[in-house]
Amino acid sequence: MSDVTTQLQFNGHSMVGRLRRVAVCSPRAAGWNQPERVARWRDLGFHHEPDFSKAQAQHDQLCAELVNVGAEVFDLPPAPDLSLDAVYAHDASFATDFGLIVMRPGKPNRLGEGRHHGSVCRRVGIPTLAEVVAPGAIEAGDMLWLDAKTLLIGRSYRTNAAGIAQIRQLLAPRGVEVLSAPLPHGLGPSTCLHLMSLMSMLDERTVLVDSAWLAVETVELLNGRGFDLTGIDPSERETLACNVLALGGKRLVALGENRRTNDHLRQAGFDVRTFAGSELCINGGGGPTCLTRPLLRD
Repeated sequence: MSDVTTQLQFNGHSMVGRLRRVAVCSPRAAGWNQPERVARWRDLGFHHEPDFSKAQAQHDQLCAELVNVGAEVFDLPPAPDLSLDAVYAHDASFATDFGLIVMRPGKPNRLGEGRHHGSVCRRVGIPTLAEVVAPGAIEAGDMLWLDAKTLLIGRSYRTNAAGIAQIRQLLAPRGVEVLSAPLPHGLGPSTCLHLMSLMSMLDERTVLVDSAWLAVETVELLNGRGFDLTGIDPSERETLACNVLALGGKRLVALGENRRTNDHLRQAGFDVRTFAGSELCINGGGGPTCLTRPLLRD
């Protein structure tokens, strides 16, 4: 991995362009090897006590796949106010063509992560465009670019109307239309159900969806804009089959546990690379997109 002092260029506004630079937060940096942090696993909604060695090995597998497609990967450094959830680096910041937006997560233990992202990114040449402030709450897992000028934000238990309004007010003068999408109650506030848990952009026209859980108006929006919707195998919902990271050029990274969905995507012409995510992803409820904060795409 590259040193974080490397001068990085940046952009945003695409979920599917060729991935060139990406930040991650390894289990080691997030303190998965620190007993006092691991002791809070139940409070954070993990299914079982994390196994640091196994999780770190799985994270290393993911990073190897990113490097193999030519992406520059840097690991965010440790910080005393991080929790186990910091490994899901996607949520705490949001990259745009104008700079980084620091999120204000709706999960209280994650409030320090956004400032950490902003500080590190400034050191590598990525300016902070803005910070979401109270009473706004928003996590980037609820934010999805439909195209370079259209941002869809899920209204969830982690992303409120005030947070969406701040993003709209910030980006509208810059020519970006911000749309809102309702999310289902699911299993309730204690679970993490983001918009990107229910849909992943695979290329400019194809969206992987868990259609049974998407709101009718979201399905109608996607159909109305001419997207091709392809569904996950419903039996793989609990193993995060809908959480797939696009690398550009029809290449994807997915969890190896979701064989049926991955085979379906391969039959549709996608190059699906996989890594094991039982400990790192399924345990904590965050898939390949959650583990990455893309900073530059072609």
